[in-house]
This record gives sequence, structure tokens and C-alpha cells, in this order.
Amino acid sequence: MSVKVLTQANFEDQIAKGVTLVDFWAPWCRPCKIQLSIMKELSEKWEGKAALAKVNVEQEPELSSRYGIMSIPTLLLIKDGEIVDTMVGLHSKEVLEQKLSAV
Repeated sequence: MSVKVLTQANFEDQIAKGVTLVDFWAPWCRPCKIQLSIMKELSEKWEGKAALAKVNVEQEPELSSRYGIMSIPTLLLIKDGEIVDTMVGLHSKEVLEQKLSAV
């Protein structure tokens, strides 16, 4: 499994049910690239239990604005359409696994 690309068109459908970890990122952001590689590692382990997804803030400024994204990377942990955690900055694989396990 890979990290899903979310846009305005599919964002609401993706987060409506289950657990989704969404990474707001940009291609020029070095910490974002590191975070995405960690997300890709986790996507296989969490397949069937949680969805891992990304939103490019340059291509989806409306989503970034709607969710108050001020710094990147920012990760939103969403369960059944409700944000349960917001994480700003680069986070380790272990921290993300802890957060996912807690939901």
C-alpha cells in the first residue's frame, strides 16, 4: 500500500469513516520529504487498519486553509471525520505508531 493523494474532490470521502493520518506537505520542504518516507514505511504495516494520506499544500490551498495549516509538515489524525490529534513538524515512526495505536 502507498500513501494516498488527497484533493478537494476526495478528502471528505476519505476521512468520513475509519482512521486516517493526513500529512500536509510541499515538494520543496525537506522535513516533509523525510516525513513522507516515514509515512510510506508505515502504510504497509497499517494497511486495513488505518489509511495514510498526503495533501500537497501548494495544489490544495483551500484544504490547507480550512484546516488551519500554518507550518509544514503538519499531520492530522482523523477518526470518523473528527480530528483527534494535530502534530506539527517532523515526527518519528515510533511516535506516529503510538498515535495510531491509541485511536
